[in-house]
Amino acid sequence: MAKTQAERLVDGDSWNDFCDALKHAGTLIQAENAPSDALTRAEGYRYLSRLVRAALQTFVEHHDPLAPVLQRVVHETAKMGSDNPDNHYFNAAVSGAHRYRLHGRRGTVHWLEFATQTGTYGEGRGMPATGHLDAREVVLEPDGSFEIILSVERPESGNWLPMAPDTGTLIVRQSRLDPENEVLADLHIDRIGGDGRPTEITPESMDHGLMKSAMLVGGAAAIFAQWAEGFQQHTNRLPRFDPAVSNAMGGVPEIAYYHSYWRLDEDECLVIEAMPPACDHWNFQLNNHWMESLDYRYNRIHVNAKTAVYEPDGSIKIVVSHTDPGHPNWIRTVGHVQGTMCFRWVRPETDTPPEPVCRVVKRADV
Repeated sequence: MAKTQAERLVDGDSWNDFCDALKHAGTLIQAENAPSDALTRAEGYRYLSRLVRAALQTFVEHHDPLAPVLQRVVHETAKMGSDNPDNHYFNAAVSGAHRYRLHGRRGTVHWLEFATQTGTYGEGRGMPATGHLDAREVVLEPDGSFEIILSVERPESGNWLPMAPDTGTLIVRQSRLDPENEVLADLHIDRIGGDGRPTEITPESMDHGLMKSAMLVGGAAAIFAQWAEGFQQHTNRLPRFDPAVSNAMGGVPEIAYYHSYWRLDEDECLVIEAMPPACDHWNFQLNNHWMESLDYRYNRIHVNAKTAVYEPDGSIKIVVSHTDPGHPNWIRTVGHVQGTMCFRWVRPETDTPPEPVCRVVKRADV
């Protein structure tokens, strides 16, 4: 007879299975098709440690839909899936069985978007959206405050973010193109009818939290390792990423993504050129092999519609190089010779936004 969750927890099986799953995730770093240089291996193990931290924060510390907490799981030192350096991400555990009030002040952040999702990276069925609300659609009070109801059934009035019966996550994306001059939205979430007190820990909840955490670590690492391997088929190019795949994995439907791989010799540069279509904004970023953005706190590894210097005709030229080529849109490789990269057109007005043109040249020819 199979053990109950309580028996698994008391007997140590929950912890042992968690540790075994983390050990298995390490095989992805040592995989035959993964880079074997010391830097990529070091970043790979750091990546797994960051995933563990993010998973435990999500599924052990704050996985209570009765008392949701808006938290930053992906941030400057916990990254996954080509995290956007322009974004502040906030997540909260919710449930379609309840109703919630999300409230606060709009601030001046350039782009603010709310979504509800089901699933996690480790469950093998993606993370499709169950609801979406753009801040442009939100009715604000004169002082910039607002309230949004999260529920399965539409409320009689007011702002509404839909959920489904199996909704499990609220995600908020705030994009700042000019962080020094844009104020993030101030947000809070409450369960309607709740007292805000978290549910007490139980053997069942701990067993469940460890299981879900292990699934996220292994699932996220496997998915993005597979993506990185596939991107190498078009190294140093930026083809359009399949929207159906990005939407299924929690991407924003209003963004055209261009994921790929880059690889440069010491004396080479990757020159990226495009004429921006009519769109809300755009950005480009450089990542390591594991699809973590490079450290944007201390290095210029990305550029956006606000920070870029444009050509006289309105086009953009971005130069990825190991050392400064003397170009205003220089993107640093920060000691890397390879990795993944991502270009985004946000809310393009055309269904077929242009594919950025890429070419590898000698640094002396930039």
